[in-house]
Amino acid sequence: MATDEFPDSLAAALAGVQRTIRRRLRGTLATPPLRGAQVELLRLVAARPGIRVSDAAKELYLAGNSVSTLAHQLSRAGYLRRESDPDDRRSTLLLPTQAAASRLNDWEARRSALVRERVARLTDEDRAALAAALPALRRLARNLREEEEGP
Repeated sequence: MATDEFPDSLAAALAGVQRTIRRRLRGTLATPPLRGAQVELLRLVAARPGIRVSDAAKELYLAGNSVSTLAHQLSRAGYLRRESDPDDRRSTLLLPTQAAASRLNDWEARRSALVRERVARLTDEDRAALAAALPALRRLARNLREEEEGP
């Protein structure tokens, strides 16, 4: 493979793995699937309970009104609670519900089981190659993240 083709091939492979995992898991859901942006917001709120809508928008690189719409949808579905910020009544804080925690935990457990099973089917050499690539992939993710955040 030519050196200039490698970045595109890598991006396509990573996207393909992620897309296939999502498709496989969605097919086994007992509840209606959430859209990608909804899942991203739900994960962010679970990781940072009490995050302001404006901060979530900045973190997700979305417009504030888009995050507000997503938060309203997730609130209606029973996954988020919206509360006024006691320090600034104009701001809204987002908090995950128990239903959100359960759904995210279930998704993570099923994703882990699926990937674990599929990795076990690979040859020892393929598993070793993937393990050896993890540090470089983490650095790539960090570099991409730093570029988004700017200096």
